[in-house]
Amino acid sequence: MQDLTLPFRWRFALLIPALVVFTAFWLLPVGMLIRISAGDNGFIQTYTAILSDSRYLQSLWQTVALSLAVTAATIVLSVISGLFLTRNEFPGKRIVISMLTLPLAFPGVVVGFMVIMLAGRQGIIGSISQELLGHKLVFAYSMAGLFLGYLYFSIPKIVLSVMAAAESMDASLEEAAHSLGAGSWAVMRDVTLPALAPSLIASGAICFAISIGAFGTAFTLATDINVLPMTIYTEFTLNANLVTAAALSVILGVVTWAILTLARNFAGTTMMAGG
Repeated sequence: MQDLTLPFRWRFALLIPALVVFTAFWLLPVGMLIRISAGDNGFIQTYTAILSDSRYLQSLWQTVALSLAVTAATIVLSVISGLFLTRNEFPGKRIVISMLTLPLAFPGVVVGFMVIMLAGRQGIIGSISQELLGHKLVFAYSMAGLFLGYLYFSIPKIVLSVMAAAESMDASLEEAAHSLGAGSWAVMRDVTLPALAPSLIASGAICFAISIGAFGTAFTLATDINVLPMTIYTEFTLNANLVTAAALSVILGVVTWAILTLARNFAGTTMMAGG
């Protein structure tokens, strides 16, 4: 049988374009970012000062908490919607799926503007609450508005992953559980969710990473919002503090990388345990 394996020099030559892109668009910029973050005082003093500053810590924790909340809410809503759409046929199903995935086409600034039109000072919710309660309910410019915006563009990504995973599931497992007397909730808990777990963990990690670093929506809504991307923007543009902005960027990147690594390892463990 003919050996179709490419010689090492050809495999290396095919790898060169990827190495060039990786070096130019990731390795060099990140190296410069880390070097700038050291400043004149060195890494230890710079990062110690930042991590001991309550303002930066609050911004970090609020960003992480918001991203975790968005991820959890997105997974719950996406599992319900994805399973329903996978297992039921009805007129207009394709239109519903298209509407659910439509937010993928919108940039963050547009999503932020839509949140303002919904829950801003002249928004729909404010007009309805004015008629019913006598005062306007406005939350577009707060963490609640940012949560709504992040949730809006996160759901389509998870829904598509849930639908793909649900379609590849072995339906006989659920049928066997039902035949043994298990109720719907028991089947969901013991069969369906464990089968979906690797996909949910992987897509949830991506949802978290996108939420923790999203800027366009936060910039559009930024009034009473203290999230790390906005803090970095403020330090870089308004305060011209390149060292702090670079250090905060490195911290944001490390936190995101740690969460993605943890999720990847956990997804692999879950897949091995389930399979």
